[in-house]
Amino acid sequence: MATYKKRGYKPKKEKVVEEAIEETFDESQSDVAKAFDGLDEAANKSEQWIEKNSRPLFYGLVAIAGLILAYLLYTKFIAEPTEIEASNELAYPRTFFDQAETAAGVKADSLYTLGLEGGDGKYGFLDIASTFSGTKAGNIANYYAGISYLKMKNYKEAIEYLSKFSSDDELLGPTALGAIGDAFADINQPKDALDYYEKAANKQANDFTTPLFLFKAGQTAMQLNEFSKAESLFTQIKDNYATTQIGRNIDKYINSAKYAQ
Repeated sequence: MATYKKRGYKPKKEKVVEEAIEETFDESQSDVAKAFDGLDEAANKSEQWIEKNSRPLFYGLVAIAGLILAYLLYTKFIAEPTEIEASNELAYPRTFFDQAETAAGVKADSLYTLGLEGGDGKYGFLDIASTFSGTKAGNIANYYAGISYLKMKNYKEAIEYLSKFSSDDELLGPTALGAIGDAFADINQPKDALDYYEKAANKQANDFTTPLFLFKAGQTAMQLNEFSKAESLFTQIKDNYATTQIGRNIDKYINSAKYAQ
């Protein structure tokens, strides 16, 4: 007997698979629709929030723009001119400071005093540090004032002004800290001196200030009978700065600290 397949007939298994695919597709479409509905809802809420808060947002943007503009105007018309003025004022007392560095005795003290206090209507370091506080020139005026007082043996004032000075300069930063250490050493406060000598040595590593203040720290530690610490400080010089002037003779100090323990 002849057999034939009915037109359009599908096996039961294929029909089940097709129905499953159609069902999955319908679910996917539903999920996509829900996602778009969620996005629409979020967008509507965002629009409503913006409409509700449009005035505060506007005022906020205006305030931010105003702050930026004020900062730019302050920098251009106040900060920069003030910085230039302070820098120009600094030239006068520095002349006396430089002269004092090559003088001695009463003459040197008189020149340091002129540098500190100014004259002939010109500012000295003290005036510049106070009047132009916050400027680079005001900051450096603290340094010069502190060093001037240190040279005049006014140690309290030296510590005060040098403590106000801050710098990441390779030489000035460590030198200022070391000068505070010198001031404490001269008023017989060796523990404070040791602290500042170590700060100075660790401020900016270089072949000049670092071995110098490590050496001063070591000597101060010896004075405090902290012989192990002194040996460690002297050894740092030997390990890292052996070719410097201080480093060439450091062995005898290491041995002194070692045998004192």
